[in-house]
Amino acid sequence: MKIVIINYGVGNIQSIKFAIERLGFEAVLSNDWKEIKAADRVIFPGVGEASFAMKMLIDSGLDVLIPTLKQPVLGICLGMQLMCNKSEEGNTTGLGIFDVDVIKFTPKVKVPQMGWNQIYNLKSLLFKEINENEHMYLVHSFYVPICLEAIATTNYEVEYASALQKNNFYGTQFHPEKSGDVGEQILGNFLKL
Repeated sequence: MKIVIINYGVGNIQSIKFAIERLGFEAVLSNDWKEIKAADRVIFPGVGEASFAMKMLIDSGLDVLIPTLKQPVLGICLGMQLMCNKSEEGNTTGLGIFDVDVIKFTPKVKVPQMGWNQIYNLKSLLFKEINENEHMYLVHSFYVPICLEAIATTNYEVEYASALQKNNFYGTQFHPEKSGDVGEQILGNFLKL
């Protein structure tokens, strides 16, 4: 199986690569269109600020490529948020794969939300054999409201979508590569889709 982790200058790509290797697979880091299109599975990571990350995608033309991919694609953290219509972070236009906008937590809670939190209302083969209320590792100041594409929910000030799915596109607000055995099982489920 050919697994490509999109390398566009933002993202925690080495820890994702190591997690995939622990599952017994190899992953390639690439921003090459042909290599990404030829992959069996694509992982779209992201760490940092939305408008800067989107600029990096636009500069490499990946903003055009990613929405056209036909194989399973997993956006992680900022990667998932960039797959939405728009983000309040830097007033950023996203890729428009998920029909929802990303909004900021209010000042009533500490941001970023950093640490372990539960996921529940699990729907999708991404969560095959994953128990409700498992703890996942999250670091984020912006969130995706509950929407039609939500396949997991988390509560921090409000209930929000901690995972999304539309057709072959999946997204997790949490970091499966930093969430221990359960997170790696979710990554393994993605590789088996």
